[in-house]
Amino acid sequence: MAVGRFEIIETDVSSQARRGRLQTAHGMVETPVFMPVGTQATVKAMSPLEMEELGCEILLGNTYHLNDRPGPDLIERRGGLHRFMGWDGSILTDSGGYQVFSLGARNTITDEGVSFKSHSDGRQHFIGPRESMEIQRKLGSDIAMVFDECPPYPCKKDYACQAVRRTLDWAAICRETPRAEGQIAFGIVQGGAFADLRESCAKALVEMDFEGYAIGGVSVGEPEDLILRGVDDTAIHLPEQKPRYLMGVGEMAQMVESVARGVDMFDCVMPTRQARNGTVSTRQGRYPVKAALYRDDERPLEEGCSCYACRKFTRSYVRHLLNVGEILGLRLITLHNLHCYLKMMREMRSAIEEGSFDQFRNEFHAAYQPVLKEHVQSTKE
Repeated sequence: MAVGRFEIIETDVSSQARRGRLQTAHGMVETPVFMPVGTQATVKAMSPLEMEELGCEILLGNTYHLNDRPGPDLIERRGGLHRFMGWDGSILTDSGGYQVFSLGARNTITDEGVSFKSHSDGRQHFIGPRESMEIQRKLGSDIAMVFDECPPYPCKKDYACQAVRRTLDWAAICRETPRAEGQIAFGIVQGGAFADLRESCAKALVEMDFEGYAIGGVSVGEPEDLILRGVDDTAIHLPEQKPRYLMGVGEMAQMVESVARGVDMFDCVMPTRQARNGTVSTRQGRYPVKAALYRDDERPLEEGCSCYACRKFTRSYVRHLLNVGEILGLRLITLHNLHCYLKMMREMRSAIEEGSFDQFRNEFHAAYQPVLKEHVQSTKE
């Protein structure tokens, strides 16, 4: 398959779920897919070999942070981001837009781009659409995201309208800016909680003919029903034969429902960030393994899980590691959480292929709640 080609293998009869494949310059990405976040050119606490052994095919890198340190010129001199970090799979880089807009008082937004002070040393920086694409060209990622303005939640409609205008103006510039060889680009749909703005933004981006499209501006503090409404309001206006990427959403139930709405790609820091806080992800819900409830618990982190952490160690042992500050505890939870996320994606792909996604969806929701039931019950006793 040619680089950038997206092939839909199977569709679900009971929903909008799709089973697909995206060809990048570094291999095939099977969808639906979860992309672990490697902000600083690494997935925290994990080696590239471990990520490969987990079956990960694509990681996310962060343009803002890599531009800040060590800088795109150094990475380019080292042969690009893949070689620099020792990762042979695919890489998607975000545009840096979300990070600079989240700096709040540190930034100044104009129609040309964003001026801001570095969070690390206070240096003054400027990133606009051309600068963002040039940084990503030097990084050499497989998928570059266009520079966009992500409005906060809540915001007034006139602010969201301005953000859409800038997003489209910047997308047009990004579309014509040179990229690395084999690098494809995704447009980002904005519009906040306003369906008409999302529709107009999506339709204008589709006219620009990007290789894929992202649903942006969700999971920025709004309630869950608005997240899924944002997906509904956007996906309907995106072409079926292009991949759809829901940015920043990593709550398991939300991902299942978004796959049912036709989303193909996800990223989120949730499984790794929560692991560093001692929170374990399971198909029944999350729980804090440092809680006293698990002091003498000889069960694995998740019963029935086949990951290395669950095959070899108990909740009691991992809890001990966390309590004495041993790094292994964080690594084991991170490994398990990522295994849990990637396994769920594999199961959804199989279910769509086999025509049983509706059954998978129902069984998932019957078993899952955000916080593990036994932990909730223990806190009430």
